[in-house]
Amino acid sequence: MRIDDLPIRDELKGKSPYGAPQLDVPVLLNTNENPYPLPDALVARIAERVAEAARTLNRYPDRDAVELREGLAGYLTRSTGYGVDLVNVWAANGSNEILQQLLQTFGGPGRTALGFAPTYQMHELIARGTGTGWLQGPRNADFTVDLDAARAAIAERRPDVLFICSPNNPTGTAVPRETVLALYEAAQAVKPTLVIVDEAYIEFSHRPSLLPLIEGRPLLVVTRTMSKAFGAAGLRLGYLAADPAVVDAVQLVRLPYHLSSVTQATALAALEFTDTLLGYVERLKDERDRVVGELRAMGLRVTDSDANFIQFGCFEDTHAVWQAVLDRGVLVRDNGVPGWLRVTAGTPAENDAFLDAVRAATKEL
Repeated sequence: MRIDDLPIRDELKGKSPYGAPQLDVPVLLNTNENPYPLPDALVARIAERVAEAARTLNRYPDRDAVELREGLAGYLTRSTGYGVDLVNVWAANGSNEILQQLLQTFGGPGRTALGFAPTYQMHELIARGTGTGWLQGPRNADFTVDLDAARAAIAERRPDVLFICSPNNPTGTAVPRETVLALYEAAQAVKPTLVIVDEAYIEFSHRPSLLPLIEGRPLLVVTRTMSKAFGAAGLRLGYLAADPAVVDAVQLVRLPYHLSSVTQATALAALEFTDTLLGYVERLKDERDRVVGELRAMGLRVTDSDANFIQFGCFEDTHAVWQAVLDRGVLVRDNGVPGWLRVTAGTPAENDAFLDAVRAATKEL
């Protein structure tokens, strides 16, 4: 029996699960992971905190993750200069679960979500998984949001949820503060619309966080993750900042005790090492900018990046370039954007291997 022979929902038939290729090659630069392992001192602190949590694993974890949310609120306040409290923050198993909870609460059957393609593919997949209709808005040729066209799309299609990904995945482009404000106002002019600003990569940006925009805007939500800047992709910890009413609302759909004691303990340990981990972020920002310059020096087009990855092209045969780079031991990502590939910023040695592979591939092809 095939999957489509099962009595699954119609909107899931013929679809493929999200995921990047997992291949055994020397240099993996296709999933936007932080390449730096956690420092030994942090690994030891995680072990201490998890050992403490293990003593009470016969009990359910803190359902409301109070200590963790207080820690995340403190981090946001210190890093952005905008004060948030426990009541403004909610955490879940990765930012994808945060997005799922938001769409379970504000989307669903008979409702729609709008995003600007190309963008993070999970926005559409989570919308589909929650029975939310997916609408696609336009971008300019340079992958920035076409504000006039976006306003027109919002007015015509009247979405219940609006996604703004900044920095945007896979293009790396950031959305200016003024554009976000204009889109929020345009959405609210039509009807009450939840506006989600996905800031998974904000720590790598040249621009400040849009978090302060939640002030006085009860339907604006900023989502974050510890997977990238904190080098904790294996932890699966995401969070949001919003008006307290939104935090209360998502708890209507969260599963009971959804964050394990071990997850909460590990995340709290990582927050203790914020300064060290953000030091790695600064290294990656320098390396990203170096790789951008090197690619442009080769004559390739590169989208301005505010993330820990770079979109580069343009190629007549994208797959051939992807394969030629892979043949030289470097895995990058083909996101399906015609003519473009995406590479994660790695260590200096990984980036050098990537640049050598691209030089060889472009000469060969």
